[in-house]
Amino acid sequence: MDPLTLDASRLRRLQLAGIASGFAAGAWLGAAEAPTKMVTLGLSPVVISLTMVLGVFLARWSLPALLRGTAAIGADVRQAPHLVVWAILAGCLWAVANTLTVFAIRDIGLSIAFPLWNANSLLGILWGAVFFNELRGAGWSRRLGVLGGAVLMCVGATLLAIASSAGAAGGHSARGVAAALAAGALWGTMYIPYRKAYLTGMNPLAFVTFFTVGEVGMMTALGLTDRGGLGPLVTELAGARDVLFWLLLGGFVWVVGDLFQQYAAKYIGISRGIPLSNTNQLWGLAWGLLVFGELRGRSAATLGQVIGGSLLMALGAAAIALASATGTEHRRWQEAAEREGSRYGIDPAYVRAALAGQTGATTPGRRTWLDWTLVGGATAVFIGFAAIARVPSLSVSWGWVVVLVAALAVLLVSTGLLLWRTTRFN
Repeated sequence: MDPLTLDASRLRRLQLAGIASGFAAGAWLGAAEAPTKMVTLGLSPVVISLTMVLGVFLARWSLPALLRGTAAIGADVRQAPHLVVWAILAGCLWAVANTLTVFAIRDIGLSIAFPLWNANSLLGILWGAVFFNELRGAGWSRRLGVLGGAVLMCVGATLLAIASSAGAAGGHSARGVAAALAAGALWGTMYIPYRKAYLTGMNPLAFVTFFTVGEVGMMTALGLTDRGGLGPLVTELAGARDVLFWLLLGGFVWVVGDLFQQYAAKYIGISRGIPLSNTNQLWGLAWGLLVFGELRGRSAATLGQVIGGSLLMALGAAAIALASATGTEHRRWQEAAEREGSRYGIDPAYVRAALAGQTGATTPGRRTWLDWTLVGGATAVFIGFAAIARVPSLSVSWGWVVVLVAALAVLLVSTGLLLWRTTRFN
């Protein structure tokens, strides 16, 4: 058998795991932005983003330690040390993009801003095809599915941009639209390091631990600059200590969604995985409309544009995702993986095993004292902030919160089991 050929049944199972991960990512990423509604309480968008990044930091080190162990993560890094630099760069891009989304939500609302920054799907398609051989050898029907889906997403984004002029929260619709689109551009570019990492064999749970170094470093620099130094920043954080738990929790929820997104990017590529995870726009719409009552009292035309635009973008994402990779296209992915592996001097057997979702040389081992210290420390921080937290004075429909949280739990358990059975989280 050609060493580049992956068994057809194995390829189907990996793609099913990737598709399920994309859907789960959409749900959890959509839920993660809900805490940014704290901007209505007067907190600085930069402080909100910084606090969420601290929650992200806790999650990105504790969850990989719990699921796989730091020993396996260290083994991955020794195989491909160059990817640490790419991971930190991706984290820096994420931090700036996340801060822009907070400004966008403040100016045009969650349900409108979400689909606009999801224009990152278009960049994901472009970079996947240009750099990583995605869509090459896919056939015209699958290429048409991806390109047709992209057109639908553009139409949907246009409807939402028009609706934003009627739905802006402070007369700053143009600024909000610009912030959302800029966030999408940064996130779209961030997926290049993602794909480089997974083509050359790094496990998603290893990649994200170093990703967060860039996030924290960049966000700390932005926070210090925006607030005018360490003293004012600490003072604002201390003054908001009774609501910081919700922002930390938002960061934690985002990491769960991002982990699923990482597995989607690994097993179905960024040209398909990113649009599929961008179904978070519908979850963002659900949280915005059902839980927070956004657009309540607005005209029927505005509501129609928001809902219609979101549905069009979701249909476009679905068309892209359903244009699954064929064996021929997957071989082109493997050629890109061999090219990346040769460039950085990585063991070819390690690259092939990781691309096929197999353990290779970095199997999870027994948890060490360091693993349990990371998990216990993160848990203690969350418990400590939860003990002093108060429920924000926002108009919230708690019944819908229960329904949406239950849906998140179902997707977490079902997709997590599928990934474990198919790849052992590799």
